[in-house]
Amino acid sequence: MGGQHEWRVAPDAGRPDGRACAHLDLMDDWRLMEDCRPAPAASPATCTDCLARGTTWVRLRQCVTCGHVGCCDTSTGRHAHGHHVESGHPVAVSLAADEDWAWCFPDEVFLVRAGGDAADPPAGRGPHRREAP
Repeated sequence: MGGQHEWRVAPDAGRPDGRACAHLDLMDDWRLMEDCRPAPAASPATCTDCLARGTTWVRLRQCVTCGHVGCCDTSTGRHAHGHHVESGHPVAVSLAADEDWAWCFPDEVFLVRAGGDAADPPAGRGPHRREAP
């Protein structure tokens, strides 16, 4: 879409200034599709991968490209990140009612609404990374 974006890269105290996201246009497209999505009360989001395995999740993330819902990295399955790895889809938005941010996997940045509170994303490294044991 180009021009003025409703979303922007969130400042991160642990990273250098000037980080960018090459996928902000996806967020503009995602915003336009919001009216097409089912209301959460009518269709509660679930991690179908967790349900199939009999596990639970902590928080859910939705792929901005295709709408796939997967669990966060705090969850055992880390299915939102797995979806990114398998599909190459770059951005997932948090579905938690108390979170208003998205994560760009390839650019490793949080995205927040342009007029929103930059303190909304979790502090520190991104939600998809875990250090190797």
